[in-house]
Amino acid sequence: MTKEEIEEVLRAHALWCSNKDNGGRANLTGVYLRGADLTGADLTQADLRGVYLRGADLRGVDLRGADLTQADLRGVDLRGADLTGADLTQADLRGTNLADSKLPHFQLCPEVGQFRAYKKVQGGHILELLISKRALRTSSLVGRKCRASRVKVMGVVGGSSKTRFSSIYNSDFTYEVGKWIEVPNFDPDIRVECTRGIHFFMTMREAEEYR
Repeated sequence: MTKEEIEEVLRAHALWCSNKDNGGRANLTGVYLRGADLTGADLTQADLRGVYLRGADLRGVDLRGADLTQADLRGVDLRGADLTGADLTQADLRGTNLADSKLPHFQLCPEVGQFRAYKKVQGGHILELLISKRALRTSSLVGRKCRASRVKVMGVVGGSSKTRFSSIYNSDFTYEVGKWIEVPNFDPDIRVECTRGIHFFMTMREAEEYR
């Protein structure tokens, strides 16, 4: 899109935000906007699914309620942006600057104390985990998968004669019923869903449906 086309989309969107009968909601689905300067733009509730914004300047942008599903936001400057209520499912936020930005509610797991959760391992088995009260833990801005630094395998949902199970992605990493497992180099980066840590879901159904 040209600079003039972007400005027209933003103008129409501003009208739509003030009166839904005028202008039109910004639809930038899949649009290539690498390096674009959208500083201070109002993109409230905009449709930005799959938009390519790598390296763009979005400082102070209003993205409340925007749909950023699968958006490419690598290296984007989002300092001071308002992402309250935004959908960042499967968005790529590697290298994104989120300093002083307002983030959507993303912490699915308790921030303190111990709790139970669920994990799928090889063979389709679902393990019930106890997350240690001393464990580092976080959810992610881009998905429902959580991770922690220290867990105990409490058992296998539905029962099993096996007591040791391998991780789906690393066969050398094993989980044994009744044992504590710890990851010393836990990564707390909320911008990334799959990184260092023991991954789990808060509900058994999510673990069962995980592929």
